[in-house]
Amino acid sequence: MSKRAINHLSSDPVMSALIEKVGVIHLRPRRLSPFQALTQAIIYQQLSGKAAGTILERFKQMFLDDEFPSPIQVAKSSVDRLRSAGLSRPKAGYIIDLANRCNAGLVPSLNECDSLNDEEIVATLTEIKGVGRWTVDMFLMSNLGRPDVLPVGDLGVRRGFQIAYRKRIMPTPEQLTRHGERWSPHRTHAARYLWRAADSA
Repeated sequence: MSKRAINHLSSDPVMSALIEKVGVIHLRPRRLSPFQALTQAIIYQQLSGKAAGTILERFKQMFLDDEFPSPIQVAKSSVDRLRSAGLSRPKAGYIIDLANRCNAGLVPSLNECDSLNDEEIVATLTEIKGVGRWTVDMFLMSNLGRPDVLPVGDLGVRRGFQIAYRKRIMPTPEQLTRHGERWSPHRTHAARYLWRAADSA
């Protein structure tokens, strides 16, 4: 897949130069349960990696039986109990709502996700409180390893495009969507390279 993606993306001269600079990027999906992946995504929203990692560890330590708590365990918790791990009140509520939805069968399992296309997953998961399009895009890319996702609302991707293509201003999501059509069906790889461009600036 990486070889096909690189061959395809290299037809774009700017992307070709970026690939040559960065090297081969392999996609390695995490394949966590949707409950774990989305809970972690909610915890990490709008926080530094270090702060979010600390809260995540405190959250897991509240449930000593398993490495990561089950939706049933979390649904029995109160907002105030989850807040003691360092979560904000809205995030604690979002995680409990997610757990209740998982217990009710409203969140597809990992195997069920495999039978759904990207937009079906987006439509289902964005119904969950605290889960927006960016969060689902990250879930598709990092957890499921979907190959054709371009998170056009991500500032890092937009900044990377601005740097790589030497634009005076960052592209709008709409502009990036239009440009990204030439990268399909390997837009996930393109996004990874744009993040690298942003990181190197």
